[in-house]
Amino acid sequence: MGISIGILGATGYTGSELIRLLHLHPDAEITYLSSRQYNGKPISDVLEYLQGYCDRILEEFEPSVIAARCELVFSCLPHGTSMEFISQIIDRVKVIDLSADFRLGDAALYRAWYQDHTAPALLAEVVYGLSEVYRAEIRGARLVANPGCYPTSALLPLIPLLQAGIIETAGIIIDSKTGVSGAGRGLTLKAHICETGESFSAYKVGRFHRHIPEIEQELSKAAGSPVTVEFTPHLIPISRGMLSTIYVQTEADVSALRDVLNSFYSDSPFVKVLCDGFPATKDVRGTNRCIIGLCKNDETGRGILISAIDNLTKGASGQAVQNMNIMCGFPEARALDSMPLFP
Repeated sequence: MGISIGILGATGYTGSELIRLLHLHPDAEITYLSSRQYNGKPISDVLEYLQGYCDRILEEFEPSVIAARCELVFSCLPHGTSMEFISQIIDRVKVIDLSADFRLGDAALYRAWYQDHTAPALLAEVVYGLSEVYRAEIRGARLVANPGCYPTSALLPLIPLLQAGIIETAGIIIDSKTGVSGAGRGLTLKAHICETGESFSAYKVGRFHRHIPEIEQELSKAAGSPVTVEFTPHLIPISRGMLSTIYVQTEADVSALRDVLNSFYSDSPFVKVLCDGFPATKDVRGTNRCIIGLCKNDETGRGILISAIDNLTKGASGQAVQNMNIMCGFPEARALDSMPLFP
C-alpha cells in the first residue's frame, strides 16, 4: 500500500531532488507541494526539467490541507523556519526535516550555533536520521532529523571505529570538499560561476561551521565520551559531490580498521568499503551511496579515511527517502538503487 507525500519548500535543490527520487518510487505519491514564492504556479513552470513528470500546482502552507492529503511530509525549508511549520503539523503527519532545526538535541546548543529554538518540546522525541546507525529508532519515529551532508560524509566512516574503540577520540581531523549546490539554489556571490570556476577555497576555517556541533554530538555518542574535532570545509567547482579526508590516530593496522567497517555495514546496501584504492566524487554522482577507502601511515600512526557521497542525494534527499522507506516498512533501497551518472 502506498503513502501520500508532501514537500515543504519544493523548488530548492533538496526539494527538487526529492521529486526526482520519489517519481521512481512505486509506493509513494506526491500529493502536496508548497512554495511561498511561487504559490499558484505549476512546479514545472519553475523547474522546467520536470515538465511531463510533475506538473502539480505549488500551494501555500496550510496545516489542514496537509493533514487531509498527506501521511508523511518532507520539510526542505530553511533553518529557523522549518521548526515553526513542523510544530503545526507534527500531531497529524510524520515528518522528515532536512533543515538543521532538530539535529541538535540540546536547545542551548542550538541557540549557540543558530538561534532560539521555537519548538524545544519536540527535541526529546526526535530521531537523528543517519539511516545506517539509527535504523531501529527511525522505524518507530514520527519526527526524523535528516543529517547534514558534511556530517554524513564524516560520521559514516568514524562512528563504527569509535564504537569499537579502535581509534583514539583525540586528534580527529576532517578535511572536506563540496560542490556549489551545497550553498542552495538562492543567488549568492560565493556560488557565482566567476567566483567558483577554476578555483578551490576553504571557508569558515577554525571552529565556525555550523555542522561542527552535529558531528561532535554523534561522535561523542559513539565513543561514550566527549569528542572534539578539527573540521575544515572547502568549496570546489563542481555542481554536486562531496569528498572528506579524515585523519585519526590508531594502533590498529588497516586490515583491522577495514574489518570493523565491513562488519558494521554488512547489512547496509548504500555503504561500500573498498578493498583497495580510494573513491572519487564521480563514483557516487546522483546516487545514495557512500564509498569509503582507507590506509595507514605507519610512520605517524595515523589512519586515513576517505569518503565520497553526493551531497544532494546521500547527503540530503536520498537519505531522506531512505529514512522514509525505513519509517514506512518499505525495502530500504526502494527507488534509490541507481548507478552513478557517468561521465
